[in-house]
Amino acid sequence: MKHWMIALLGMTFAVSTLAEGTQELPTIEAEKVGISSQRLERITALGERYVENNQVAGIVNLVMRNGKVVHFTAHGQKGAEDKRPLQKDDLFRIYSMTKPITAVAAMQLYEQGMFQLSDPVAKFVPELKHVKVLNATGQLEDQKTQITMHQLLTHTSGLSYGFAATVDVVDQAYLGADLWAAKNLDEFALRVAKLPLKFQPGAQYHYSIAVDITGLIVQRLSGLPFDVYLRKNLFEPLRMEDTFFEVPENKIPRFLPNHIIDPQTGKLEDISKVSSNHPMAAFFLDRKNVAMVDYENVGLFSGGGGLVSTAMDYARFAEAMRNGGELGEQRILSPKTVAFMTQNHLDPSMQMGGIGERPVTDGNSSGLGFGLGFGVISDPARAGVIGSIGEFNWGGAAGTIFWIDPVEEIVVVSMIQLIGSPWPLRSELKVATYQAIVDSYVDSARDL
Repeated sequence: MKHWMIALLGMTFAVSTLAEGTQELPTIEAEKVGISSQRLERITALGERYVENNQVAGIVNLVMRNGKVVHFTAHGQKGAEDKRPLQKDDLFRIYSMTKPITAVAAMQLYEQGMFQLSDPVAKFVPELKHVKVLNATGQLEDQKTQITMHQLLTHTSGLSYGFAATVDVVDQAYLGADLWAAKNLDEFALRVAKLPLKFQPGAQYHYSIAVDITGLIVQRLSGLPFDVYLRKNLFEPLRMEDTFFEVPENKIPRFLPNHIIDPQTGKLEDISKVSSNHPMAAFFLDRKNVAMVDYENVGLFSGGGGLVSTAMDYARFAEAMRNGGELGEQRILSPKTVAFMTQNHLDPSMQMGGIGERPVTDGNSSGLGFGLGFGVISDPARAGVIGSIGEFNWGGAAGTIFWIDPVEEIVVVSMIQLIGSPWPLRSELKVATYQAIVDSYVDSARDL
């Protein structure tokens, strides 16, 4: 936090709890941190409109400035078929919002000198040393250079996800490998080792399972199971007591159903009830002991998408990152490491592609980039939505989103459970958030 802003914070508010064991961040009157409480009501109206129009079953929105909560609301109900009111401490699948957490875990080990970004991944995952590349002529060839840790953390490794299996040969192989049914991360790596890379390491950006391999590396370097490492080194220090891969039995009543839009009726439908021939069925239909489908019996701890969390828990993580790696008296990273992770690491001419949460065009024209585990906004005007240079962010497949604005000292977390949402909720939420700011820090930041 910038020292010259401290006077704006006013009185300190006591920490309260949302539910037993869940730690809530302090709140403050919006006007005390340069935000209009009246204009914040437009976020409330946005949430209510989405629920009333049956675009989502429910939504939780949380906005912070200078480390204090200025807006925290829950709208709607728990599910399309569950009429109980949505609660602020309900549990959401955050899918790819797991990725920034995994990247932070890896960079903790980087700070300890356990690896360099130039290190080959095969140094830690020898299973991947001899993976072939499928070239433009459809032939398998050797890697010209080994995948590096930097390429793993920036999605430039040549790995894929399998989302484009209907049109891509490599993704067809991914789908056939049934990766998420692996019993653990070691078996996961063995399955990946049998698949080709989409391109030579370092050639382009492509969203992928790289972060799951990163989780395996954290496990091997630390000597702890990946879930245990996260608990001991991130969740416990940050008091994120509602974040986990496997939902505890006593918290299952708070775990929300997931949804999809029925293409025939346009209505929300519980995803567990979609037909097996639905295009997303291979990824989301209920299957026992399969990662990101079965949340009660988990053996494969997916660093790319396996976590469940609450809006408040994730806000604690995001606030620690906004505050240079520290929350309260607990430091998880150095400010210098956070700054390094949240700058664009992609070559300006690098073509960005893939399916899922990702930058969508080339870095020269999109205003979007990618750091180490975070998307980065390099030019809000080119990105096409109000914001700040240097914002870092990510989202999840079920429509969850967060962003951190180091210029305006803003943290926003929004949670829904809708796969493949067609709605512009994320852009609308950004507009509703930024229009509420009446004291912008942009000019002050330029003076520093």
